[in-house]
Parts: sequence; structure tokens; C-alpha cells
Amino acid sequence: MKALRNFMTQFKFNSETENLIRAALEEDLRSGDITSEAIFGGQEEATATMTAKEEGIVCGIPVVQKVFEIVNSGISFHSHVKDGDKVKRPDVLISVTGSVRSLLAAERTALNFLQRMSGVATVAGKYREIGDKYGVKILDTRKTIPGFRYLDKYAVKTGGCENHRIGLYDMYLIKDNHIKAAGSITAAVDDCKKHRARKNLSSKIEVEVSDFDQLAEALRNNVEVIMLDNFSVENVRKAVSIVNKACKIEISGGININTINDYAAAGADFISVGALTHSVKALDISMNIEF
Repeated sequence: MKALRNFMTQFKFNSETENLIRAALEEDLRSGDITSEAIFGGQEEATATMTAKEEGIVCGIPVVQKVFEIVNSGISFHSHVKDGDKVKRPDVLISVTGSVRSLLAAERTALNFLQRMSGVATVAGKYREIGDKYGVKILDTRKTIPGFRYLDKYAVKTGGCENHRIGLYDMYLIKDNHIKAAGSITAAVDDCKKHRARKNLSSKIEVEVSDFDQLAEALRNNVEVIMLDNFSVENVRKAVSIVNKACKIEISGGININTINDYAAAGADFISVGALTHSVKALDISMNIEF
């Protein structure tokens, strides 16, 4: 788990992210911004500011800069904050100066990225504060917007929570359907250990269990992490006592901001929370142009 939790300590562009930004701009612009083309001659210049309209953690500054750069490399970009900073109304986050047409062409795409990523980071910050009180790490999941995985997980990390596996390729996670197909937890773990040896991988093996019989079987197979799926708080405490630090314990299954305090106090090492990314409210940020 350690390698995964160190994922993305700083933002780095890759081809997938840049292609995502270009696709978002193409989705919005197509043949051009016909309203701006009708009103502006093309020579007008102005300064635009992006301003926080509520309290939160800002995230996505490099992405916004790339949006403006792709639209018009001549735009002057200045950030007044950095990713991870706490902001409040009416803090100015970004100033951009250049062609009015270009500023308006980039506006919505830039805001969509910044608001979404800041929303995720803000929620992650709230969960991290709770996790820190009890010494438990809060993990994200793969419940991300398709194509947005890197940005969602970067935003989670920016907010102070941790990344679980990034995709299906970087960790063995044996779930109920795998167990059914293999015939048992023991058979599934054995298959994964053989695959790991054959491929010369160092990926950890985690097993999801739904009751105490499965917990006992997982323990006998010496896996690195056991995930307690939809256990009650009382049963989590009982499972923690049974495992007795033989491996790491993760709690999963519908945990939210209203229930996480009780689960965080139950003694597990990790809590995975789909709500970090699957249903986040965008942070309210606006852009205003001054001529």
C-alpha cells in the first residue's frame, strides 16, 4: 500500500491528461465561439480573474493554465494560489490577460476542471481531518469519472487523503466475483501468488471478505491486506481483535461523512470512501472579465 499512497505528490502532465483537455475544448468549441465572434472583432484584450465564491481547497491550477495555453499561447497567466491552498470568498485564484475571444473560449472548460478538482480536494480535506484524529488513512476508490482518473486521484491527494490502487493493473484485489469464479479465497489467493511470481511483480494482494468465516480463511493465506466489506462498527472492532496486526485492515462499504467517525475509531488501518470522487459537489468559482 505504501507505494500507492505516495502516488502523485505533485502534478505531472501525461499524454492522457493533455488529450483529455483537448477533447474537452473540442467538445465546447467545435467550429468556434460564434457569440464572441459576432460581438468582438478579434483585437480586443482584457484581464479576467477567477475568484472563489466559497471556502475550500483549490486544486487544478496547472490544468487551467494548460487550457488557456492550448486556446492561445499568447495569454499571460498568473496564479495567486497553488494547489492545496485553502481559499475563501472572495479570494482571487488566477488572473489571465489576453485576447477577449480567447479568454471566453477557454472560460467554461477551465472552470469545469478547476471546480471539479477543487470540489474533490475540499471533500478529501474534510475526511482527512477525521482520519487524522484516529490515526487511520482515508483511501479513494476507482469510482471516478471515466477518463478523469488521474485528475480525480491527484485531487484526492491534494486534499490530504490517500490513493488506493490506481487501476486494475497495480494491485491484486480479490473480490466476491473472483472468489466465486475460483471456488474459494484460498484458490483465488493461490492463483494470484502464482501469477505474481510468474510475472515477477511486487504488487500486494488484498482480499475482500464479507463475514468472519471468510476473514479466517483470508488470514490463513497470509495476504497483505484484508478488506472488511459492509461490516458493522461492532464487527470491525471484533475483526481487528481477531487479525491482531497479522496484516493490514481496510474498511469499505457505503461509509460517508456521517458515519466515518465511528468507523475511524474502530481500529482499522484504512477506510476506503467512494464519496471522495463519485458524488462530489464542485467548488463554486467564477470568472469575471474587466475591459
